[in-house]
Amino acid sequence: MRNTLTEGMFEAILESIDEGIHVVDNYGITIYYNEMAAKHDGLFVEDVLGKHYLEAFPSLSKETSTLSHVLTTRNAIFNKDQTYRNMKGKLISTVNTTLPIVVKGHLEGAVEIARDISRIKTLSDKVMELQSKMNKKTAKEFDDGTSYTFEHILTSDPLFKQVKERAMKAATLHSPVLVYGETGTGKELLVQSIHNASKRSGPFIAQNCAALPASILESILFGTAKGSFTGAEEREGLFELADGGTLFLDEINSMPIDVQAKLLRVLEDGVIRRIGAGKTRKVDVRIIAAMNEEPEIALDDKRLRVDLYYRLNVIYLRIPPLRERCEDIPELMNHFIKKYNVKFNKQITSIEKNAELLLCQRSWQGNVRELEHVIQSAMNFAEGTILHEKDFSMLLSEPSREVGNSLPEILRQTELDHIQHAMKNCHGNVKKAAEQLGIPRQTLQYKLTKRKRQSAE
Repeated sequence: MRNTLTEGMFEAILESIDEGIHVVDNYGITIYYNEMAAKHDGLFVEDVLGKHYLEAFPSLSKETSTLSHVLTTRNAIFNKDQTYRNMKGKLISTVNTTLPIVVKGHLEGAVEIARDISRIKTLSDKVMELQSKMNKKTAKEFDDGTSYTFEHILTSDPLFKQVKERAMKAATLHSPVLVYGETGTGKELLVQSIHNASKRSGPFIAQNCAALPASILESILFGTAKGSFTGAEEREGLFELADGGTLFLDEINSMPIDVQAKLLRVLEDGVIRRIGAGKTRKVDVRIIAAMNEEPEIALDDKRLRVDLYYRLNVIYLRIPPLRERCEDIPELMNHFIKKYNVKFNKQITSIEKNAELLLCQRSWQGNVRELEHVIQSAMNFAEGTILHEKDFSMLLSEPSREVGNSLPEILRQTELDHIQHAMKNCHGNVKKAAEQLGIPRQTLQYKLTKRKRQSAE
């Protein structure tokens, strides 16, 4: 007996999907509209079903509607941002993928799959308003929140010392800077130090490029002109807010390709145009970008434009992971002990040798940030003036490591063991293993490829 998908089963599948689905016929009449779409739009299914899509969403027009565009051109649209008001006046922001429905060469209608980003849009608008107000303070009142200087960068590692020296020289220059470092290595600490050592009088403003959808990120960076889209207000973007100062773009490899193209133009001529505006504005902003994966990986995956990479890579700073500078671990441990002595009102003076060895054997996938959290956790339970091995109970359940080799060899082997253990637990699924290890998928893929190549040699 052949299994068949019944109409009821098909509808149940569509209703279970966590995204809004809106289907219209070739006349634009809604023939399917699921509960999730209704929830996104602040409506009931009955408000839309059987109606023309422009009747259900009167703030849209044939020119602005993604459904209209697909019905007219038969061309699919992928991940298009759209802001509109529903029939009840509520402002909605979605990311839409809209596809034509073609049967035997005839256009039968279109289907739109929408993800609601209204809450993200509202929050980003509030952030922009706060940043705008902050920027309008007088110079005397202004505090851009940068607290780190080069004195805060603790290292005895020769390579990291070279990076620090290059960064200090970079502070006196105006060229873009590209910083690479794994999560937790201290990229923003280094970037803030560069800004604070520079002679730039403007503010330091940071934006994580992975945190927002394309259209919101673009409007935050470049600003908006009133009426450029439904609900748009006249608002300056981060380039204008950072005029005379530094704009730090973290996880630049997560920035959408079309926004990367606009960023490239700003780097080349220093001119920005607010979304929907007719005139351009000149800005004096130093760009510092950062990545938490090897740039070559993002270039190979075509998630980073080659021309943008070369434009940013005028000054390249690679922060070595903690496992490559194990001589820094004791100094960092003492630094965090002093820090949490003040916070927890304790008087820890040292750490016993067994406990120190336990920490030195770790691969520190979370780098300095992970080390800080481990010290913080141990000091919550510590009694007396010495941190003992038992205070690191969260680490004692992990498999013991061979301690007869040199520390770098121990760290390399520890990393390999963690990777192999994660890959085994996740049945070879690289994405899940990367999540378990707390590193980007591309970084894990790079490490696996590197290990495979070394084994072959």
